[in-house]
Amino acid sequence: MDSKKNALAWPVLNFGEIKDTLETLHQWLQIVGKIRLRTMPWQNHSWHTTLYLSPHGFTTQSIPHQGGFFQIDFDFMQHQLIISCAHGASQHIALRPMTVADFYRELFGKLSDLGISVHIHGSPNELEMAIPFRENTINRSYDPQAAFTLWQAMAKIQAVFSRFRGEFIGKCSPVHLFWGAFDLAVTRFSGRPAPLHQGGVPNMPLEVMQEAYSKEVSSAGFWPGSKDFPSAIFYSYAYPADPLFGKQQVLPKAAFYSAEMGEFILKYEDVQQSKDPEGMLLNFLQSTYQAAAHTSKWNRAELERDPG
Repeated sequence: MDSKKNALAWPVLNFGEIKDTLETLHQWLQIVGKIRLRTMPWQNHSWHTTLYLSPHGFTTQSIPHQGGFFQIDFDFMQHQLIISCAHGASQHIALRPMTVADFYRELFGKLSDLGISVHIHGSPNELEMAIPFRENTINRSYDPQAAFTLWQAMAKIQAVFSRFRGEFIGKCSPVHLFWGAFDLAVTRFSGRPAPLHQGGVPNMPLEVMQEAYSKEVSSAGFWPGSKDFPSAIFYSYAYPADPLFGKQQVLPKAAFYSAEMGEFILKYEDVQQSKDPEGMLLNFLQSTYQAAAHTSKWNRAELERDPG
């Protein structure tokens, strides 16, 4: 395969090869995400807390601070964490094998050097084992190729998610990275209120979950996997979901409904190995949304862009 085709190909995500880096990076993202959470003005459904993809990695985008703004970027090409300020000052941290505790200490030291004072909740959210960041010496792996490959896959996915988002004229989230579960997601809204969510996510305040799901949604995303489910997947769910939602026929044939998870699932490897990854993923997004909109009786004529 020549270099041009190689650049256009969807990368293989071997969970066994990226697992240790993924777990460490997840902790680092939580720390950076919590900085954004504490410093950004509140937005509905916790959209103010999310991270985004950049041309080189992940980014907070601009964060208002003391009349100016700063930004934190993970660069998976140069393998640096970059803190940039509007007044021109910046600090860098080399991304390398180091404990979560060391990353936490070094990051807040660099912020202090820039005159940025932020106090965050010092433990992870949405994880069963919530070791305080200052004490976490377990997660310490960083393989540059693993980090780059994960970002490269998510960049491919974001392009398809963005196209899917553009076909909806109702309320819709940005394509954004939720650092709690480490998933890239996009959510469509029917415009109707939803029943009060009962919570149940580990180390997540109930009131946060209830506000996040205060409106009826059809949500889709990408999740890179975990020890308990060692496979990268795409998912799509509805809240609230009609009892007939999971019985709908969706595309592609490789997709299936998990009654345990309450969502449709498509494995990343099925998309990556297909002749048309973008088309397969778009079919999954569209057909699962249609399953939600049909069974929950959304007013699609007011919410969807005219194909013409």
